[in-house]
Amino acid sequence: MGKKKVEMKRIENKSTRQITFSKRRSGLMKKARELSILCDAKVALVVFSSTGKLFELCNGDSLAKVLQRYWDHLGANGTDTKELRFEIGDIWSGVAFPQFVKRHFGVSELDQLSVTDLMELEKLIHTALSQIRSTKMRLLMESVVNLKKKEHILRKENELLEKQLWTWF
Repeated sequence: MGKKKVEMKRIENKSTRQITFSKRRSGLMKKARELSILCDAKVALVVFSSTGKLFELCNGDSLAKVLQRYWDHLGANGTDTKELRFEIGDIWSGVAFPQFVKRHFGVSELDQLSVTDLMELEKLIHTALSQIRSTKMRLLMESVVNLKKKEHILRKENELLEKQLWTWF
């Protein structure tokens, strides 16, 4: 006898939902471990239960290192700041926000998210804002350093021009 197709909707019975979560989480973790071993891939998996309990799997590096590598990869692959600003602007303006929520949580409306999912969404937004602020500060500091170098060069040029001017008179 074959398995019946499971309809993709929230399981109403709390006990059944917890059992399904536990079994599927274990299966997902097992598949992630297998992928890491068989393909020598760096795998990081983060799962939050409906009660907010964290389950994570990370082979080799720490989860923080893998996530940093992910952010670095996004930046290195042509995700320039202008493009990122437009994307974030779209999300905040409501144009892409439902797509963002659907991509990450499988629902199109915030009202369909649990408190735990909303907390996770809040953490994602907070992390993104922290990353943006960090990048902004780094770029501002680089700009200040470059401007100070230009100022120094211009002062030297100005002194040289003043000396030349005084030698003519």
